[in-house]
Amino acid sequence: MWADNQQREPRTEQPDGPRRRATINDVAQLAGVSRQTVSRAVNDKGEIDPATKERVLEAARLLDYRPSRFARGLVRKGAVTAGLVIPDLMNPFFPEVAAGVLEAAEQRGWQVVVWDSRTDDTREREALDVLSHQADAVVGYFKNDDDVLARHLGGVPLVLLERGPQQTRFAAVGIDAAAGLEQGIAHLVRQGHRRIGMLDGDRNAPGPRREAFLAEIRRHRLPVDDSWIVVSPEHSVAGGEAGMGQLLDARPEITAVFGFNDLIAIGAMRCARRRGLGVPDDLAVLGFDGLSLGELVEPALTTLHLDKRQLGRLAVEQVARLRAGEEPLSGSDAWVVPQLVLRAST
Repeated sequence: MWADNQQREPRTEQPDGPRRRATINDVAQLAGVSRQTVSRAVNDKGEIDPATKERVLEAARLLDYRPSRFARGLVRKGAVTAGLVIPDLMNPFFPEVAAGVLEAAEQRGWQVVVWDSRTDDTREREALDVLSHQADAVVGYFKNDDDVLARHLGGVPLVLLERGPQQTRFAAVGIDAAAGLEQGIAHLVRQGHRRIGMLDGDRNAPGPRREAFLAEIRRHRLPVDDSWIVVSPEHSVAGGEAGMGQLLDARPEITAVFGFNDLIAIGAMRCARRRGLGVPDDLAVLGFDGLSLGELVEPALTTLHLDKRQLGRLAVEQVARLRAGEEPLSGSDAWVVPQLVLRAST
């Protein structure tokens, strides 16, 4: 047996805190054997010298190495477990995405483990540290960049939600915000609106929805600068209400507003009514996501409807392709396109 204080050195701390998960190469290097020998030892397969097997298993123990369930699944048939990381289960958008994942996984006989990251970077990394030992693949929403995610995956396949295939080196399923905003802004312009603001929801940096909004506003040669966009303090009705107040203070002349999501858009309508503005007579309101809640408010919300279950189903399809050794979906096959649903708020 080797002393722990001598053999734990290969497990080095990463800059962002949690340690990198040990790989089969780490075990092979420490034990002085090949990858194939490590695989035979930890899976108890094939002829292997007992002393060599003991040395490999001790190295695996010291490095806290656990073979990827995905890698084992390539050899042994069995139940597949997918990890699903959701940022906010209280937001009605994400349970619908989760339902799509669960339905598609059930059809394949897979299990799903759900983790709520609460839109926290640290909890995202914790999710990967845990799920990389429990799941064959991970699907979800992540704010951390690719390099950080890779350090916590330990080789487990990852499918990112709401990132375009060109925005990441991992498999992904994106939302075509540009196609959606093209429909939405064109509708507002046809209604005669020339002063259109936005309530954004991306607090860290401008995201695809803001970029698509700005592109369409400029394409129609409408006025815009930073004062026409306010970042809502949270993705909620209350956040939209607060953000709309700021926007009206900065740009009282606006006649229409685009909300980052339906909850924010509904908050904008509440703020407008509180200030004595009629919707849509004084202020037209456009949402994004297509929540069923938008049909229940008064006036009913015009929105860019997104097939949220399809988003989840495509993510499972990406996992299935990765497991089969196939190339993941790309191009238009890996995008969900919003569709304009006209109601009374515009």
